[in-house]
Amino acid sequence: MKTFNLPDLGEGLAEAEIVRWHVKAGDRINADDPMLAVETAKAIVEVPAPFSGIIEAIHGNPGDTVATGALLVEFEEATPAAGTSARASTASSVERHPAPDAGTVVGTMPTADENFVYGADNAPVSGNALPPDRIRAIPAARALAKRLGLDLTQIQGTGRGQLITVDDVLRVIPPGAHAAATGPATRHAPMGDTPHPTAASDPTPHRNIADEQAAQLPGAPPQHPGERLKGPRRAMAQSMAASRDHVMGCTVFDDADLHDWQPEQDVTSRILRAIAEGCSTEPGLNAWFDGETLTRQLLSHIDVAIAVDTPEGLIVPVIRNIRGRPVAELRRDVDRLKRDTHARSVRPADLRNFTFMLSNFGMIAGRYATPVVVPPAVAILGCGRLSHDVIATQNGIEAHLRMPLSLTFDHRCVTGGEAARFLAAVIRDLHKGN
Repeated sequence: MKTFNLPDLGEGLAEAEIVRWHVKAGDRINADDPMLAVETAKAIVEVPAPFSGIIEAIHGNPGDTVATGALLVEFEEATPAAGTSARASTASSVERHPAPDAGTVVGTMPTADENFVYGADNAPVSGNALPPDRIRAIPAARALAKRLGLDLTQIQGTGRGQLITVDDVLRVIPPGAHAAATGPATRHAPMGDTPHPTAASDPTPHRNIADEQAAQLPGAPPQHPGERLKGPRRAMAQSMAASRDHVMGCTVFDDADLHDWQPEQDVTSRILRAIAEGCSTEPGLNAWFDGETLTRQLLSHIDVAIAVDTPEGLIVPVIRNIRGRPVAELRRDVDRLKRDTHARSVRPADLRNFTFMLSNFGMIAGRYATPVVVPPAVAILGCGRLSHDVIATQNGIEAHLRMPLSLTFDHRCVTGGEAARFLAAVIRDLHKGN
C-alpha cells in the first residue's frame, strides 16, 4: 500500500481546497496523470499522480480544505507484468517502503541541503554544509512552526535526511494549540514572510448578545450562517490583516498631466514605464522590509503586482522585470496575465515575489484612494479615473486630461521625501507625449 499526501505546491502555504477529483476508487492511473485539482490562495493547480497503481481510496471531497501533508490518496500497487526482470521486481519491492512523504510535488523535491535549511530563528541559510545549529524543514512546516511559536531546533525530522515535515510539527503541538494549527491558514507574503494569525484562528467564540436577543423575538427572521470566504477572497482578507498589523501606511496624492499624450497611448504600459522611472530615482521604494528584524533589502529587478478584479475576488499577477522594456512588450505581458487570471489558469510562479504594487482602480471608478501595501513590499501606486480638468496656463484657461495618483508607502522604512521624489519622477515620465 502506498499513500500520497497533499504536497507543498511551491507557495509555502499550509493548506489548499479540493476543487475536483479526476479519479475514483478502483481506477488505474499512470505516473504523472492528472489526479485532482486543488485551489490555493490565488490559483487552481492540477496535482499529478506520483506513481502508477490502482486507486484504493481517496480522502476529501470537492470543497474540503486540507492541510499540506494531509493524506489524499491510497494506492494499491499494480501487479508486475509477466516477464518483469528481477531487477524491476526488486525495485518494486523497495517502493513498498517509501520514505515518508514530505509533502512536495512529484519531480520537484530539492536534493541539496540549502533548499530547506533554516537556523534556529527560522531564517534561511545558504550553503551545503549543515552546522550543528542548523536544521532542515519544508516551507509549510516552517510556516506552521512560526505560527505556533515552536522552535524548529527542538523538533525531530522524520523526512529524508531528517527533513522536518508538517506531521513532525503537528506531533509536538502543545495542548490547547490545536485550534490554531487546524484553523484557516494565513496567506504568506512573497518572501515567505512570517504568517500572521487572523481572527478566524481564535478558538474563543465571540457572542453578539443583541443578535441573540433579536433572534428570540416573535417574528424575527431566521438566522443563517454566513458564507465562508475561500480562494482569492480569503487570501485578500488574510493579506489585508497582515498589512493592518505590520505596515505603517502613509499616502501622498498628486495628478499627472497627460495633455501631450498621443491618442493611441496605452495607459497601463505607460504607468509601468513610469514606475520604473520612479524606482530608478528612489530605489528605496522597490524593496522588501522585515519589520521583525528591521532589515531592508533593496532590489535591482522591478516586478510589479497588478490587481485584477474577477468575480471570485481580487487576484494579483506579477509583471516581471519592467525596467527598460518597450511599452508594447509590457502590454503583451499584461494582456496574457489578465487572460490567465480570469481563466484561473495563472501559474503560481506568476503570483508571488513582487517588489512593487499597482492598483489601476480608475479603470472602473474613483479618483483618489489609500491603497494598501502588502508586506514585505513597501509601496503601492493607485491610479484613479482620467478626467478633463480645467487648468490655468500662461495662455489662459485650458482643459487638460489628467490622471489622479495615490502613492501609499510603508513609513517605517520609506521617508516622506523619498516617496515624494518617487511620485515626482512618475509624474515627469507620464507628462511625456510618448
